[in-house]
Amino acid sequence: MGRTEGADGADGRNEGDGVTGVDGALGRRAAAQPLLLGVRHHGPGSARAVRAALEAARPKVVLIEGPPEADALIPLAAEEGMRPPVALLAHAVDEPGRSAFWPLAEFSPEWVALRWALEHGVPTRFMDLPATHTLAWGRDDAGTDPDAEKAETSGDGRGSAGEGTAEHPAGAGSDGAGSDGAGSDGTGSPEADVRVDPLAVLAEAAGYDDPERWWEDVVEHRGPGQGDAFAPFAALEEAMGALRETYGSGGGGDRDLVREAHMRLQVRAAQREFGDGVAVVCGAWHVPALRRKAAVAADRALLKGLPKVKADMTWVPWTHRRLSRFSGYGAGIDAPGWYAHLFGVSDRPVERWLTKVAGLLREEDRIVSSAHVIEAVRLAETLAAMRGRPLPGLSETTDAVRAVMCDGSDVPLALVCDRLVVGDVLGEVPESAPAVPLQRDLARLQRRLRLKPEALERELELDLRKETDAGRSRLLHRLGLLGVGWGEPTDSRGSTGTFRETWRLRWEPELSVRVAEAGVWGTTVLSAATAKAEADAVGAQALADVTALAERCLLAELTDALPVVMRVLAERAALDADVGHLAQALPALVRSLRYGDVRGTDTGALAEVAAGLAERVFVGLPPACSALDADGAEEMRRHVDAVHTAVGLLGDTLTAGHADLRLRWHGVLRVLSGRDTVPGVIRGRAVRLLLDDGEVEQEQAARLMGLALSPGTPPPDAAAWIEGFVGGGGGMLLVHDERLLALVDAWLTGVPAAAFTDVLPLLRRTFSAYEPGVRRTLGELVRRGPGRGGGITGATAAGVPGFAADLDQERADAVLPVLRLLLGSDDVQDVDDVQDVQAAGTAAQGALGEELAGVAR
Repeated sequence: MGRTEGADGADGRNEGDGVTGVDGALGRRAAAQPLLLGVRHHGPGSARAVRAALEAARPKVVLIEGPPEADALIPLAAEEGMRPPVALLAHAVDEPGRSAFWPLAEFSPEWVALRWALEHGVPTRFMDLPATHTLAWGRDDAGTDPDAEKAETSGDGRGSAGEGTAEHPAGAGSDGAGSDGAGSDGTGSPEADVRVDPLAVLAEAAGYDDPERWWEDVVEHRGPGQGDAFAPFAALEEAMGALRETYGSGGGGDRDLVREAHMRLQVRAAQREFGDGVAVVCGAWHVPALRRKAAVAADRALLKGLPKVKADMTWVPWTHRRLSRFSGYGAGIDAPGWYAHLFGVSDRPVERWLTKVAGLLREEDRIVSSAHVIEAVRLAETLAAMRGRPLPGLSETTDAVRAVMCDGSDVPLALVCDRLVVGDVLGEVPESAPAVPLQRDLARLQRRLRLKPEALERELELDLRKETDAGRSRLLHRLGLLGVGWGEPTDSRGSTGTFRETWRLRWEPELSVRVAEAGVWGTTVLSAATAKAEADAVGAQALADVTALAERCLLAELTDALPVVMRVLAERAALDADVGHLAQALPALVRSLRYGDVRGTDTGALAEVAAGLAERVFVGLPPACSALDADGAEEMRRHVDAVHTAVGLLGDTLTAGHADLRLRWHGVLRVLSGRDTVPGVIRGRAVRLLLDDGEVEQEQAARLMGLALSPGTPPPDAAAWIEGFVGGGGGMLLVHDERLLALVDAWLTGVPAAAFTDVLPLLRRTFSAYEPGVRRTLGELVRRGPGRGGGITGATAAGVPGFAADLDQERADAVLPVLRLLLGSDDVQDVDDVQDVQAAGTAAQGALGEELAGVAR
């Protein structure tokens, strides 16, 4: 490559065929010979060279590697609202999920050729194999390769000169019609069965271990030859010709033979129409095949009988991050942000790049001065000279940034690589671009709700009491039902109320495919989500799936779908006799009731179903908790916790006929706590829940614990009872009730040595869940001997602070300054003793409780 870049052109093996490139005298083209511009897809050096060659040649028509169905979309590239990176999206009309992308960045040679032709009024056409065949081929492959739907079909996957522009997210194998690794002559050696990366071979021949670094040196840092815009293409064409003579098809299979046959036919048709004014922009790997003489009949024979599907095409936004990925939808470009910088700046690219890096680090509060930038430029240039490179590349600038601006740390360097080297640039497509009706409705809702898609991940806090935020929540929930995962709900910070939601948003290019795929359910987001929810309810297998769907319908405010979901829910609940399934389904219904209240949704029917479901759980739970093994008992304990929480949240939402639901649940817990056939973990949990609700006094709880830890109880059963009673948040209970802690301590010290090894794992699992401060306090209490004075209600050991029989006046007085700050000086100016402080605190607590209750409502 380095030898031929400034040479006098291609040699004699490029003569005499009907589809040729540049002739022996660079820059002079014989009559009726099209100009073949072999490029590296998404290469800024190739893009600059293409623009220079088109300016020099002034062709009458430009042919570009891409699907011919997109010819009607070409004029949209000149509209003001079109901003790369963008991609051509083709999808099967009857199966929208089967799709393919042709991504184009600002520095893509195809995009540069497209814009040049539009600016100069030159006709432009795509000449690759039609998408109707590409998608049909992918459908055939999907039946034989289970991993095909995730495979990328573009050649070597690194944006090389042999890489194709089509990216197939679904239904295309790794040898799909979008690949660019195959040749057309079939004259290569047997080694050609292995796919070849042309740039890697050329880089190795030149003594480079990194194809990207070699490409930067010979193309990105050199530009066109002096006075001859066609010299780089002649050199690259000669190199590809030599590679194809050695490696033949390069392991691409027969599909590239078909693609190249179709390209030759398109070139011949353009020659007949425009004569010698034809320019072709394609992957450099294809140039020898397009140069090769082939009979028209032979090319047409290759295209005969190809499978077809009805396809539709449009423009969709793309991202730099997607261009940088090596699989799936990505184009395999390591550093799209760096490439965009090289293409966009006219001079001093290193200095300008390091200035951008310094600006980013300053935004992150790192101290970076102008002196840092100067030293980083000097270091990058020195490294390039030491490594024998014409200009500093990405590796040199990265090393300079790490050493000078990041103090040798890779942590800030990772930020630079993520924000600048790759970047979060999201392209834009004009509203006039073709789109399915669902996509248009989604775009309308995004504008109305001021919810703009962004490539950078961000968190969105919603207050459902505001109309706009409530609309955003409904939209995101509806899209989630349709499988368009634009937003992911996450835990809210600083609030547990049902009127707040937190979403993590990030728009990915493949969501355009999901929208097209969801278009089969309806023409608007509301109608599509409603139809999808009804279909999911009918096809749901488990009762919990239906209840979860009911919750999602309420969150998405799908009032038309809710009756269908509720009918299916009632039918499934009536037929399902598994208490575990019923207990698993109840919490989702209760959450739906809470969200329905804050969103103003009528949930009367849902409350009736929830009450009926709870009553069935009450009846079936005691028998279901008998004779369980350890795993079954732990699972049932989780169900008991979930049902207890659900019953507590039902509150005033139930009708008068179910007003005693909480009392009946307490009766069920009493039955579970006193039945010997129930596993200890469930009996202990039942006693704990009753104690928390005030249905069991502490003395009675201590008596029940004493019975459970009596010598007649096997140690594993006693440990399971303790796990159920004090598991989870039970640490504070032991801290403040030393009688219970004394019972546990006395029992544990009396466990025989033979049984201790069986008991220890259970206790360790129980106490390891406590907060470090709780564990430390319990250790101190055990060290001094818990319960020696009878716990908090009796006289404690002398000198133990915080556990005296009477109030500590001195310690109580110390609270007054803080209390004045909390309540205001006017509220406590007349408080002279501890009793008045307690009364004021009680009043403040009551007022706070009323306020929180109002917020929750």
